[in-house]
Amino acid sequence: MRTDQELTALYHRHVDTVWRVCYSFLKNRADTEDMVQEAFLRAYFWNKPFRSEEHEKAWLIVTASNLCKDALKRAWRRDEPLEDHLKLTAPGRDTQVLEAVLALPEHYKAAVYLYYYEGYSVKETASLLHCPQATVRTRLARARKQLKQMLGGDLDEK
Repeated sequence: MRTDQELTALYHRHVDTVWRVCYSFLKNRADTEDMVQEAFLRAYFWNKPFRSEEHEKAWLIVTASNLCKDALKRAWRRDEPLEDHLKLTAPGRDTQVLEAVLALPEHYKAAVYLYYYEGYSVKETASLLHCPQATVRTRLARARKQLKQMLGGDLDEK
């Protein structure tokens, strides 16, 4: 176990790098902060000495990457019900769009949620849904068309 001073010095040297690594995987500030904290906790309890600053940096990058990959695999992250987000909506805020998204067929709803609400790219969404990128693009296009109809948008726009 490292001393508080050692951990503080380690943290200040590498926090920016670890944060960028985690954010590149998670695309979400809250999850990123959790994984950064977990990576430095692991460093705190790591009993072996680092050979150099480069070694500690490499160890932190690999540890942070593995933590993020594990977080993305967790069932609770994949199976989080979209309906729970209605409860989190700010009071007085219009929930019409979110309610329309919830009314979509499941495969459209999942693609829309990951892409628009969580900010994943088409490639990342395809990976999370275990389908080709072209399928995700098609689902997003069809979902937008359905949402436009449900919300009263003009389909003849140019």
